[in-house]
Amino acid sequence: MTRTARIIGAPTDYGANRRGVDMGPSAIRYAGLAAELRSAGIDVEDAGDLAVPLADERDPDAVEPSEGTAKFVREVEEVSTLLSDAVATALADDVTPVVLGGDHSVAIGSVGGSARDADVGVVWFDAHGDFNTPTTSPSGNVHGMPLAAVLGVGDFEGVEWANARGLKPENVALVGLRDLDDTERTVIRESAVTAYTMSDVDERGITDVVDEALTVAGDDTDGVHVSFDLDWLDPNEAPGVGTPVRGGASYREAHSALEQVATSGMLRSLELVEVNPILDQHNETAELATELAASALGKRIL
Repeated sequence: MTRTARIIGAPTDYGANRRGVDMGPSAIRYAGLAAELRSAGIDVEDAGDLAVPLADERDPDAVEPSEGTAKFVREVEEVSTLLSDAVATALADDVTPVVLGGDHSVAIGSVGGSARDADVGVVWFDAHGDFNTPTTSPSGNVHGMPLAAVLGVGDFEGVEWANARGLKPENVALVGLRDLDDTERTVIRESAVTAYTMSDVDERGITDVVDEALTVAGDDTDGVHVSFDLDWLDPNEAPGVGTPVRGGASYREAHSALEQVATSGMLRSLELVEVNPILDQHNETAELATELAASALGKRIL
């Protein structure tokens, strides 16, 4: 049976400290996402963008859900609630949600929606751990907190709008880490999540690491949510991101990883985040995002 993908745009830049990432969904669409997916034999529905409040019209200095700092947390809650509903509706309609960020804070909504009525695992492709909380974050930027939020870590414990009910830390695998804050590093080590650094990828190869990550995420679950931050790639491959870190995945490693996702048959939902066209060169990062989405949904060379 032909898979149907439903594109859901979440044009936010609340979680980041550099403007422009809210234009990511438009850039990815302009780069030809629908055509790329159709070339892979995928039927495509485009649900448009969520109606989200503009950051310029809101006060960033919120301190909930803790005494620390989580900028625009009320706006993040609004978007997370809308996006969670949209993702859950897509799955109920038997289509695959493909969420376009926006900054990585949108993962709170996409993971929450995917895990609303099912047990899910998560594979998190990212240079960063996204495991900070309002009291540990050096910046207060929520795009560094979504994984902690969905798992109910620290200040996020018991925060209903943020916690993903059908997700356990034992079914979370982070792949390709190379930039962690000191406190974040400690919390990840002490948690039940599985983390692979780029050093692991160098030593073992991308195929072995991703195969193991999918086993972790897919163990006794109903499917896997893939959260893909374009800064997982090396900046030479994906220049249009807000927080580039040298030493990332290559073009071929990225495609190989997402081809493995497709081959596993576990993909339940997908998001592509942190494309910033203001920082991009000739929209090449957005174009790469379209190619990678197609690989995750089954496009092959032969």
